[in-house]
Amino acid sequence: MEIISAQNTRVKEWAGLQEKKHRDKTGKYIVEGIHLVQEALLAEAEVEILAYDLDKGMPSELRAHLQAVQGMEVIGVSAAVIAKCSSTNTPQPVFAVVRKERQGMEGILAKPDSLVVVLDGVQDPGNVGTIIRSADAAGADGVILGQGCADLYNPKTIRSTMGSMFHLPVVEGDLSVVLPQAREHGALLVSTSLTGEDSCYTHDFRGSQWLLIGSEGKGISTETAALVDKSIIIPMAGRAESLNAAMAATILLFEGMRQRGAGRL
Repeated sequence: MEIISAQNTRVKEWAGLQEKKHRDKTGKYIVEGIHLVQEALLAEAEVEILAYDLDKGMPSELRAHLQAVQGMEVIGVSAAVIAKCSSTNTPQPVFAVVRKERQGMEGILAKPDSLVVVLDGVQDPGNVGTIIRSADAAGADGVILGQGCADLYNPKTIRSTMGSMFHLPVVEGDLSVVLPQAREHGALLVSTSLTGEDSCYTHDFRGSQWLLIGSEGKGISTETAALVDKSIIIPMAGRAESLNAAMAATILLFEGMRQRGAGRL
């Protein structure tokens, strides 16, 4: 099948997925580019439509996956269609329409000795995506997005994950409910603070640990802070007052990975 006109009804529906209200209404989102589409296919995400630039042809990296995916519609489209559905100034030659996966909190809560990142009001989609990527790299067991966080399916968030959103559970939840449940399952709730009890390098990351990361400007909310079991500090030798959310989360995750003996040496 081919679609040439950018005014086609289906194209307008796909383009609408760049907006959160349409993603929420339809339960679908767009991933752009060969790498992200390939990651979605490898993860067996529910890809409904794979659209590729007719002038450039189907990317060779994706051809091997076409027969393995049941029910996926493959459509050749014009450059105008690609441009209309893209969120960047330099559109990628392929995009996919994917149905959101319904992930529950139960699997993360039940996992023993879990390392989980909890985001509280992290509004920058680039930071949210980067934290998900770091959590994946450090072997974390999941990422929880609390209220006020950037949308997981925001195009910038998706790009920043570099496909890691397909590698580990990323779940939205009400922290006032989820964090007490985590504690009941044996998790230690840890946040960062300039008045922390320990350095992140002397804190013991072994056992079940949920790492709370707050917004870029305000840190974690007062309500979330009241649930914290322990605050730790990231020591700094220079004159910077603080680190951004993604950098702070990455430091904690990789120190946790080091202490827990994970990773490839």
